[in-house]
Amino acid sequence: MCSCSITITLASQDETARLARALAPCLMAGDVILLEGAIGAGKSFFARALILSLLSEPEDIPSPTFTLVQTYDAPDFEIWHCDLYRLTSPYEAQELGLEDAFEDAVCLIEWPDRLGNLAPQDALVLTLETTDTPQTRRATLHAPNSHWRRILESLNV
Repeated sequence: MCSCSITITLASQDETARLARALAPCLMAGDVILLEGAIGAGKSFFARALILSLLSEPEDIPSPTFTLVQTYDAPDFEIWHCDLYRLTSPYEAQELGLEDAFEDAVCLIEWPDRLGNLAPQDALVLTLETTDTPQTRRATLHAPNSHWRRILESLNV
């Protein structure tokens, strides 16, 4: 395995959206992004920007906090946006059908710690953290393999 990490300071929501838009065209079915960070760190904002950049037609992108999963049809694959905050065990994640989605869709998973050992080992991990400066976030992207490392190296952000 050839893992690597990069850390980027995002000084505004525009910069967070720019990162999402830069990553989006590199994605393909079977790619999973695990979105880590505290409440208010910007996980849903990042996911919304990424999803919107992949859709042929703009649409409302609600937070899946209560529905747990929202799906979207991109031209080349389905997108699953999951918020697992309310889950209490990995078994509940299995019931959502996530394991199949991990193979066939692009999956954006908020609160991936709820997956336990179901979390794909080859997923990109994006950790968002607030800073002492208002609206500024620190994004750390951890690429666990050469597929994600090549994508991170190609990002122009």
